[in-house]
Amino acid sequence: MNKYIVGVTGGIGAGKSTVASLFAKRGAGLVDTDAISRQMTAPGGAAIQAIREKFGEAFIAEDGSLDRTAMRNHVFNHPPARKQLESIMHGRIREAVYAALEAATQPYVLLVVPLLIEVGSYRPILSRVLVVDCDEELQVERAAKRPDMTEDAVRAIMAAQTDRKTRLRVADDVIDNNGDLESLEAVVERLDQQYRTVALEYGNIAHS
Repeated sequence: MNKYIVGVTGGIGAGKSTVASLFAKRGAGLVDTDAISRQMTAPGGAAIQAIREKFGEAFIAEDGSLDRTAMRNHVFNHPPARKQLESIMHGRIREAVYAALEAATQPYVLLVVPLLIEVGSYRPILSRVLVVDCDEELQVERAAKRPDMTEDAVRAIMAAQTDRKTRLRVADDVIDNNGDLESLEAVVERLDQQYRTVALEYGNIAHS
């Protein structure tokens, strides 16, 4: 795939979505695996029937979407169920990701994958890995404000994710998101210019 692709990852509550939106505002392409997953588990989504067959109606909400709270609680308490859910979701998400990347026409594309390091299957197509990072207590504070999310649930998710030190060790670029939005925008602006410059050179090489 002859595209300059920046893989974006970080722990829950680190601010990946905010960072991605700031890049997109500057004209970067954006492919978000969480957004794709939500589409596939919405009413009538591509994964709903397989989830219903594997897990039963107890995990399907009244509107026909995945009951995300029920499923989250289930997979954290039953590790084999997590593997079953991943077997349903990962292949479908990967197909959608590759289709979106192929269709992208922007100078470079951000591929936002919360479990980028854990899954590993996207690494061969990435030009860079960008980690959005912040203090762990700030992660908890931010993520616990989400609907249907508690502090205990956030900490359980963090414990299941790759630890912070490992993420930082594999990063090509790191955005420190402990500060305010103004500071964040300044870092995004700098990296956007860097990625545009390198992507242009990459494109010339890839098509020569």
